[in-house]
Amino acid sequence: MRHLCGLILILLTVTLSGGCLQQLNRDSLYQSSTLGALSEGIYDGETTIGELKKYGDTGIGTFNALDGEMIACEGRFYQVKYDGSVVEVDDGAKTPFALIKRFQPDRTLSGGSLNYSGLISYLDANLLTGNIFYAVKITGNFSYVKTRSVQRQKPPYPRLIDAVKNQSIFEFKNVRGTIVGFRFPDYAAGINMPGYHLHFISSDRKSGGHLLDCAMKNASIELDYSHDIYLIVPESGLFYKMKPQKDGKKELEQIEK
Repeated sequence: MRHLCGLILILLTVTLSGGCLQQLNRDSLYQSSTLGALSEGIYDGETTIGELKKYGDTGIGTFNALDGEMIACEGRFYQVKYDGSVVEVDDGAKTPFALIKRFQPDRTLSGGSLNYSGLISYLDANLLTGNIFYAVKITGNFSYVKTRSVQRQKPPYPRLIDAVKNQSIFEFKNVRGTIVGFRFPDYAAGINMPGYHLHFISSDRKSGGHLLDCAMKNASIELDYSHDIYLIVPESGLFYKMKPQKDGKKELEQIEK
């Protein structure tokens, strides 16, 4: 069994794209910027989809100007737009925030019939420990799925909690698809959301978004353990001057819901 000591390597790069990273452990997470930075309205980045593909095939995030939700599945990257449409993006598209990894499941579970809260409880009950990182992939049939996407923003950018007030909500019934996301431990607050951050995409690649609720009929649940994360933070005046909010964790919980 792999050693259980978690290691966070925070790499401050000399380029905006993080291009100096040449090698990663094949089981590492790779993250561009932080959820805390995104919550403060830092919506422009220089990391491209082509760059993300070097480090993983499965992940989530958003696009420059907060233009919709990102989901990467089986090495292909999709954008769920504010109007609900889904497009596959090219390698030149840029992101201010994304999390990616080479998905290699360590454990497979069968969830049976679960609603969203039941799913979270079931996942938590089957974790190796609450103090490492997990990638989550759930594929199967869903009797109900509720997602959201956000509208492209214009400078000067609002904070994320204000931007999501105008989010679009989508509801789907009897759909087959895949949930992709990650679970972060409590000590990683600010880097990402403690707990689960999940996105959904349908099997026909015509619908999806940030997951808000679901009910599954039957699905295959895969957990991929990871003990290190490579984090590239923005090289910009806005990030350098950012002062995290005192109630940042509570605010992120509101944004995620």
